[in-house]
Amino acid sequence: MEKNLYRAQRGNTLLVVDDDEINRDILCHIFASQYEMAQAEDGEAGLAYILEHGEQLCAILLDVNMPRKNGIEVMQALAAQKIPSRIPVFLITAEATDAVMRQAYELGVMDVISKPIRPYIVLRRVQSVIELFQARRSLSSQVRRQQEDLLRQSETIIQLNQGMIEALATAIEFRSEESGGHVRRIHDITHYLLSETSMGEGLAEEEITQIALASILHDIGKIAVADTILNKPGRLTPEEFEIMKTHTVQGDKMLSRIPQLREHSAYRYARDIARHHHERWDGRGYPDGLKGDEISVWAQVVSLADVYDALSCKRVYKDAFPREQVIAMIRGGECGAFNPKLLACFLEVEDQLAKMYKKLEGEKE
Repeated sequence: MEKNLYRAQRGNTLLVVDDDEINRDILCHIFASQYEMAQAEDGEAGLAYILEHGEQLCAILLDVNMPRKNGIEVMQALAAQKIPSRIPVFLITAEATDAVMRQAYELGVMDVISKPIRPYIVLRRVQSVIELFQARRSLSSQVRRQQEDLLRQSETIIQLNQGMIEALATAIEFRSEESGGHVRRIHDITHYLLSETSMGEGLAEEEITQIALASILHDIGKIAVADTILNKPGRLTPEEFEIMKTHTVQGDKMLSRIPQLREHSAYRYARDIARHHHERWDGRGYPDGLKGDEISVWAQVVSLADVYDALSCKRVYKDAFPREQVIAMIRGGECGAFNPKLLACFLEVEDQLAKMYKKLEGEKE
């Protein structure tokens, strides 16, 4: 049997499966000028060859009446693995009854060729189908390449948009004379509170990622605030504080006017956070006086993260407070009222959040 199985170049081999050696020779002679040829002397040998060398085959010519496995049994095995959808199979038979033909077509045979074989007919019929399959594979490969190109382009756009978000956040930190670590810590605290506590219940991992990214734009509206107010070392006057408060509304407006961001998944979170991260649970925040669950979970979380970081770090108008004092001020409501659930979640994981500030102190040393 092995002497009748010949390896050939990938994707251009036509396999003839027939127990009659003369029939195999006739078919090989017809196609030898067009394709590399392989032979199998019965259904079982043919099936074994197909399963081992399927990637090399461009078509299969399959006899019906053979020992060990007949053509229909081979087709049943091929159909179970969906091979006829990738490799065209032609049934060669002298008994093309309606029952045989119906069963063959149901199993995925492309065409049934009756014996005796007329070379010019079988050549043309088989070639046409092979060309059709090759064209379909080529088109599928082209579509797949186009899809991959589009995916790469989308990823590039996402990276550019994310880079723009980070650049905007860095710009406002530069203006406010902060180290640049503030927005990174807000990002990390927001992500940790949403992913490691019950505050993130109902949010998918990708949503949490986008919310954390959006959080770095919470103070983008400060670009519209004058340096004399933004970097004032002492307490702001009531008039100056009213101007400072406008950074929430200004941030929302600015983000709404950047068309490149509108398609970004973080966009809706960014606008909401920029506008509402100074709202308070008791309704005494700004700019809209929202209270309770009127404030989105992400705006609440960023609000607490912002207060925690502001108290824990040195600013132009104050020194950093000790950790114990920071916790006491937040717990006691000195920095505004927070959702009791959020406060409980924060206190539950604060020892983990504090580690980033210990690292910061080590870097300063």
